[in-house]
Amino acid sequence: MSFLGFFKKARSAPRTAPGTRIYAIGDVHGRPDLMQMMFDAIERREDELDEARTQIIMIGDIVDRGPNSRDALQLLFDRQRQMPNLLTLLGNHEEMLLRSLRGDEAELRGWMTVGGAETVASFGLEPLKPGEDALPFVLDLQKAVPRDWVEWMHAWPLMYQSGDYFFCHAGIKPGVALARQHRRDLLWAREGFMDDERWHGGVVVHGHTITETVEIRENRIGLDTGAYRSGVLSAACFDGTDVDILTVRGESG
Repeated sequence: MSFLGFFKKARSAPRTAPGTRIYAIGDVHGRPDLMQMMFDAIERREDELDEARTQIIMIGDIVDRGPNSRDALQLLFDRQRQMPNLLTLLGNHEEMLLRSLRGDEAELRGWMTVGGAETVASFGLEPLKPGEDALPFVLDLQKAVPRDWVEWMHAWPLMYQSGDYFFCHAGIKPGVALARQHRRDLLWAREGFMDDERWHGGVVVHGHTITETVEIRENRIGLDTGAYRSGVLSAACFDGTDVDILTVRGESG
């Protein structure tokens, strides 16, 4: 798919950095089966393409909501050690996990209601109950999540840029330069961003907000197709000015 049809004649089509091909993969949310299928699909596709500096970007939210966050993290941890071209951006759900591991009780209790319960269950723990003492639970969670995984997640960046494309988990605050975006907006943006039609200084590629199919607009591309419930994980391949959509399908949640 060419981006030319989405762009005003007064502006040239966005492109990646010269010689660079990028795959951006949407929110996995506890579906290692779909993540493995997507890695396999990318590998098959790469076998048929010309050589380029290929970068694979996970757009964040590897954990929560789906049935197997632990195995999703294990798969990604193993693959990232094998693939120096694989980069994972921090999502708001990883942020909640990390804050809970630090003992933030308010964050922990909120996290239980938005997917954290499924994640801790995948680590063999019972979810924290309302009114239950949080301290013993935090200690058990700290024991359950490998320390090297915690350090690894802490190192996940908030953004990545290539040419005219800006990758982040949730979105941005319109009207603020991309280089000066606030952490909270990069992790949580939705209202005020999704329907904003202004040019942001680059095409924002994001997840976080579920749509039935990949949403392509002139100023942004949304990749979250609700894998944990739809059984559909989506990605986009950016190669020069071309954009191709990839999807893999498994069982719906």
